[in-house]
Order: sequence, then C-alpha cells, then structure tokens
Amino acid sequence: MSTLLYFDCFAGASGDMILGALLDAGLPLDALREALGSLAIEGYTLAADRVLRAGVSATKFRVIEQQREPVPVGVRPTEHGHSHPHGPNAHAHAHHHQHNLTQIEQLIATSALSPTGRERAIALFRRLAETEAAIHDMPVERVHLHEVGALDSIIDIVGAVFALEWFGADRIVCSPINTGSGMVRCAHGTFPVPAPATARLIAGVPVYASGPSVELLTPTGALITTGYATQYGPLPAMSIDKIGYGAGDRDFAGFPNVVRVFVGSSSTTATTTERVMLLECEIDDMNPQIYGVVMDRLLAAGALDVYYAPVQMKKNRPGTLVTIVAPPELRPALTQIIFRETTTLGLRYHEVFRECLARERVSVQTPWGAVRIKVARQGDTIMNAAPEFDDCVRLATEQARAVKEVQAAAMQAFWQQAPNT
Repeated sequence: MSTLLYFDCFAGASGDMILGALLDAGLPLDALREALGSLAIEGYTLAADRVLRAGVSATKFRVIEQQREPVPVGVRPTEHGHSHPHGPNAHAHAHHHQHNLTQIEQLIATSALSPTGRERAIALFRRLAETEAAIHDMPVERVHLHEVGALDSIIDIVGAVFALEWFGADRIVCSPINTGSGMVRCAHGTFPVPAPATARLIAGVPVYASGPSVELLTPTGALITTGYATQYGPLPAMSIDKIGYGAGDRDFAGFPNVVRVFVGSSSTTATTTERVMLLECEIDDMNPQIYGVVMDRLLAAGALDVYYAPVQMKKNRPGTLVTIVAPPELRPALTQIIFRETTTLGLRYHEVFRECLARERVSVQTPWGAVRIKVARQGDTIMNAAPEFDDCVRLATEQARAVKEVQAAAMQAFWQQAPNT
C-alpha cells in the first residue's frame, strides 16, 4: 500500500488554506514551527485557529507579523500585523519584508529541511521567478517576486514543502481547481481572475470558475498544487484515514471557503480508474484552418484531450470526427466552445471510465540545461518515460544542437538517476 493525498480544491486554494488543511489532518503545529524557525527569519509568529466557513469547521493557519511602522490613513491593519489597502481584493496587496530570489534560496539552503525538501522548495521559487520573468519580459535575475516574495508567502511555500514531506505521500492527486472570477488587485494594477502569474502556473491543468466573483486561487496556491500534483480528476480509489479542512480568509454564505484534503492509502500495483466525459460531433463544412484554434481553446478551457479523425459522412462527404475527453463538470463550458467556434449543429456526450498509470514530472540536467521528463508508473515500476519535447526544442535551438541529441542526453540522465526518482 502507498500513501495518497487528494486535494479537493472546489473553493480554489492558497498557501495558508493548504497548510491549514494539512494541520487539520494531523500535521503537528510545533513540528511546523520548528521547521520554519530554521529559516532564521524574525518578526512573526504562527497560529492555527478553529473557524467556521459556511458552517464547516476548519483550521485557519495564520502568519502574524509584527507591526513595524505606523498604519497610514485610509489603510486598515490586518491579522498579519502589516497593512492592506481597502477593496474587495485587499489581500493582494504589496507586502512588507520583501525578499528576492537569491535571498530566498539562501534562506532555504541553510534551513533544517531535508536535502530533498530544500531542493523542492528552491525549485518552486525558481519556477515562480521564471513565470514572473516571462510575464514581464525580463531576465530571471531581475525579477521582483512581489506578493510571493513576502514573508507570509515564503512561510506558506516552505511550510507546505515540509508538511507534504512529513506526510510521506507517495502520490498527490488534485481535483480540477476553481479559480474564481472577477478582478483582483495585484502589484502592477487590477487584473482579471486568474491573475497573470496564476494563469501561467495553471497552464495545462484542468480549471474552472464557479461560486463568488472573487479570486479563489492565488499564485501561491497554484504554485503548490501544480508543483506536487501528478494527476487531476475526481477522488481516486483509496482507503481514507483522515480528512482535513483548511480555511480561507472570507466566509461566504452557503459556499464553504475551504480546501479539503483526504489522507489515505491506495494499492501500489493497481492503475487509477477515472470517470470522464466523452463529447463528440462530426463536421463536414468548416474551414480546416479553424480546427487548430478550436483545439487550442478546448485545451485551454480544461479538456484532458482533443483529437480529430477522418470520417465519411452522409451524401458521401469527407468529414472530421471531433472527440473531446474532459472532466464531467466541464461539459457545459466545452459544449459552448464547440457551438461558438465550429459549424456543428449538435453534440453527443456520455460518461466513460479510463484507466491511467500514475504520472509525474521530474527534472534532469543535460550538458545544455534542464529538461523535464514525463514519467508513468505502476506502483514502484516505471512503465514509460519521455522528455518534454518543448524543453528539448528550446535547448536545441539555444545551443544549436539537434533535437534528437538533446532527447538522448535527457533520457540518459534520467535513467542514471531513475532509482532515486
């Protein structure tokens, strides 16, 4: 049997909500304090309180910072001990006590986290820096991490790394993530939800928008969930030992603002069975240039797979069979895209089950840079491994090498470290 964690993100996710859920599921607060104390950062205390969110009892994790300056007129003090601007998205403010990437890496490198934990935490912050660099079109070394360079966000991310290692999970699965909707105030202005950094972090991940018109998924929550989850979908087959609820700041009427985590075990030999929706239609009268756009928009909206096949239709016309595999809850949104973007007049759909190997991504170093490897496992056995093609193309272009040469080097590096993956 292997340890399995399942994060149910029906109300989005943030770093403090994830830590609250893990504390609620059994992580000792004193152990978390001890681990975070090794970062050698002063001026804060940690607290975990019982609260209600739409009648659901949950743990609210708090980073309480010491007030170091007077609160300006027109700005209200908050529970964190520093100040937030007024407004519906007041939590997305410019924090005090900012740290840059180099400082954060130095703090983590000298912490009491395990070597694997330190490597994982640094990788998360580097990924965030690369995301910000892409958004602002600047080198990584010049990136300012804004909200996630603040003290409470550093605590959330490093704390999550420690907590997930404490549980010893062999596999982490996540539900499709509710991003929320509306507008959010960020360091550079007011942007639609999901905010720019969050949107890039959830690329390729099944997401949707539901519930209150507010930001539900923060950059920190997106970074942690997508950094650890190796699979997305409904609750997998597992034996549940504990359930934890982590509370967000707001309390919405009739909508529990919590992250729920299931901790349990699953067979190490069986594959995972998932319930998915299959949507299909045939088209024989559409400009073929449009098919590429349709596929891109379906995948961006959360479809798990989209593919086309040639078919022969009535009046002996050649046509295209459009097939979409998606989480059941995304059927209405994907149907709307099909009707809006194509010429079809109808769509079939039905639920099916698919059996999947456990999947994860690991990073390996080649002579020309890092390449991500997609790994498929059945229990402890590696069934398949393949380098991320986009990574290979990028390095081959930058270094004037053949793509197949980069692919071969990546696979050689992977198999050399495979026993430790």
